[in-house]
Amino acid sequence: MKISVVILNWNAEHLLRQFLPSVVRHSQGEGVEVVVADNGSTDGSLALLAAEFPTVRVVALDKNYGFAEGYNRALAQVDAEYAVLLNDDVEVTPDWLTPLVHFMDAHTDYAACQPKLMSWHERNRFEYAGACGGYLDRYGYPFCRGRIFNTVEADQGQYDGKASDTSLLWATGACLFIRMEDYRAAGGLDGRFFAHMEEVDLCWRLRCRGRRMACVTDSIVYHVGGASLQAGSPRKTFLNFRNNLLMLYKNLPEAELRQVLCVRAVLDMVAAVSFLLKGEGRNFLAVFRARRAFRQLKPAFAASRQENIAAATAAGNPALAVPERRRWSILIQYHLRRRKTFDRLPR
Repeated sequence: MKISVVILNWNAEHLLRQFLPSVVRHSQGEGVEVVVADNGSTDGSLALLAAEFPTVRVVALDKNYGFAEGYNRALAQVDAEYAVLLNDDVEVTPDWLTPLVHFMDAHTDYAACQPKLMSWHERNRFEYAGACGGYLDRYGYPFCRGRIFNTVEADQGQYDGKASDTSLLWATGACLFIRMEDYRAAGGLDGRFFAHMEEVDLCWRLRCRGRRMACVTDSIVYHVGGASLQAGSPRKTFLNFRNNLLMLYKNLPEAELRQVLCVRAVLDMVAAVSFLLKGEGRNFLAVFRARRAFRQLKPAFAASRQENIAAATAAGNPALAVPERRRWSILIQYHLRRRKTFDRLPR
């Protein structure tokens, strides 16, 4: 099998009914399969798949393992050169796979890529979850070509061009086209994250090992976004803050670890107060719960940190240095220097 397009589903019968037809219609051809991995749904998802999508292979998991471990278990049952981790709220377009596979076949130093991720609601604008590919600032805050915090740009072709001309730190988990050899070599997604930040962590680990990520803008998909956890959800706030701290601990160079985590302690308190001032008391508490969970879980992640350092050392990068992790603060660039779009950021 050349490509397995794998959609993880949990109680999203309505999304499968709406978006799976475009995936099936535009993901045909020799060596291509569409797989739905069901995370123990209790709605009518499995019945819908059996009745209306007979060509789709179903991997039925026994419970909800979350995004990260759900994909790990699903991809363990995939025998393909490439997998696409595709959200269940994504509408794909005709021939969307061709530019992605052509790029990856021609660039063996790349572990993963993504298409241009556009908003399903405003089809001329990028979508928040990945836009044209992602980076991190010094303190672990993610941003994208086409989206910084809540400023989302219209697509005017400003990030089009040869994918190999621009290297990313991370490609979006909403539509992650990844070489299965690299996925397995890095140990897959970290199932302990459950959801949120897991694709950034995986791409960062791969980048430390000398592998690269890209956005192939000739391929376009449309993403609804927020289908599982809406923006402003305390659960989402908790997972984002906790997992971001765990990711920093796993991947930061030793020389920066203590200083970055100390600064993040201050910045997280500022974020918590900001939630409180906006009347979002549950999100205020979620930040503190996330930091407490990080402290409790940190010892269990020490072995993962050492494993990453060892793998990066073997790949010739013992310092865990990656240029796509910028040396400045995106908070300062965005809020103080008023640089709201990617093209205005320091290079």
